[in-house]
Amino acid sequence: MNPYAQLILFASLAVIVAAPILFGAMGMWRSRSVASAATVGPAGPWRWQRTLHSSLLYALSFSLIFFIQELFLVVPKALTPGLRATLYHNNHNWTGDNPLAHLFQGTGALAILLTALGFVAWLKLRPPRTETARLFAIWMAFHGFFQSLPQVVVGAVLPQNDVGMAFGYLQLADTTKLVAGLIALVVIAAIAIGFAAPLLALARDPAEVATPGRRSGFMFRMATLPALLALPLIVAMRVPGSLDQVAIVPVAEFVIGVFWLQAYAWCAQPRRVGQAEPASSIAGVLSLVIAQLLIFQFALRPGIAFY
Repeated sequence: MNPYAQLILFASLAVIVAAPILFGAMGMWRSRSVASAATVGPAGPWRWQRTLHSSLLYALSFSLIFFIQELFLVVPKALTPGLRATLYHNNHNWTGDNPLAHLFQGTGALAILLTALGFVAWLKLRPPRTETARLFAIWMAFHGFFQSLPQVVVGAVLPQNDVGMAFGYLQLADTTKLVAGLIALVVIAAIAIGFAAPLLALARDPAEVATPGRRSGFMFRMATLPALLALPLIVAMRVPGSLDQVAIVPVAEFVIGVFWLQAYAWCAQPRRVGQAEPASSIAGVLSLVIAQLLIFQFALRPGIAFY
């Protein structure tokens, strides 16, 4: 392993594993010096429907972001002379030869990064009124960032990666790719921390997130557990396929992003708590997930040719 790859590997381990553990430990220690749960009043009972609701939206937005990525990997190739592209439920493929194909391997990550920025702008400039819409916007932004930025890190050391192919076409020097990968790691940590506050703000009452322990518990019920429950749904939309096509991306995203959310919940300070209107039913979201599963398995799985 060359020195650049070793540096990226060590930095990745620090950002993905060591730093969340450190934040979690700091939060637990800090929680001893703040008000106890007894001094802030009861938090009220938790409704399991909220966890399931978040889980369904997590699964829905994951596959939607993945579809946007693959669509924007296919369309530029389809418009390029000499290339014939096909879109699948868990990948895409192309035939023919054109040097631009390698450059266009980076357009998918760019498209979902821009999508994530668009949803962040929606959350910042005009926050949705309902919990359903806010969760959808949060998870769309979350998946957009955490399906795109890790590709920059991997692409810095693996030329076969999609973004790595784009880097190769652009003939970037090893040091340039190293800097890009390290910057992406810092941004990953910063963005993961940034999602903690809007998720905690979904609390219906300030007492739900009044102490570090309660914030950690709220994050587990609203993000960590829903993400775990969503993994089988996400995999169901992506099978059959190789391990990297089916499971590696959703599991890696969970480890990279959700671990940070859970660890930082101890330290986060929620704002504007209780402003979102409660979701009335999970039936609508469930129907969308079922429709998405059917589209992925019956329309996309055989492949849609863009030629």
